Amino acid sequence: MNKKEEILNITEQVVSRYGYLLIDVVFRGDHKNRIIEIFIDHEKDGVTTKTCASISREIGEQIDEEELIASKYRLDVSSPGVDRPLKFIQQFVKNIDRKFEIEHTTEEGAVKFEGKLKSVEENKLTFIKEKEEIVIDFPNIKSAKVLISF
Repeated sequence: MNKKEEILNITEQVVSRYGYLLIDVVFRGDHKNRIIEIFIDHEKDGVTTKTCASISREIGEQIDEEELIASKYRLDVSSPGVDRPLKFIQQFVKNIDRKFEIEHTTEEGAVKFEGKLKSVEENKLTFIKEKEEIVIDFPNIKSAKVLISF
């Protein structure tokens, strides 16, 4: 297992222990100044700065203890933010009644539309688009972004 895989393994374990979903880990920078961005989410609750700090501290301690990064590094833990597409079905539950931009595959090919998420039941998501219900199997979703409305 290389050092990157070890960091991913530590991150998955810590995030899971806190009851959060690991959305993404991004490694940036060079060998002199590494930046590790960790994006977490929760099925029902939001992500607090206190939780991010606790998770960051625990991951950082393990990276240092196991000497996985020899140089200076920065560890950023945060929520994915609204600009990042949702990756896991668990993320949809807390966004019921919100408007989405969805791209999904059908027998005819890829389809893109905007609609309001009505429900999430097992592996099926129901959206409302102009009074029409559209039911999509989660594996068919290519991209799903929450749209912000003011």
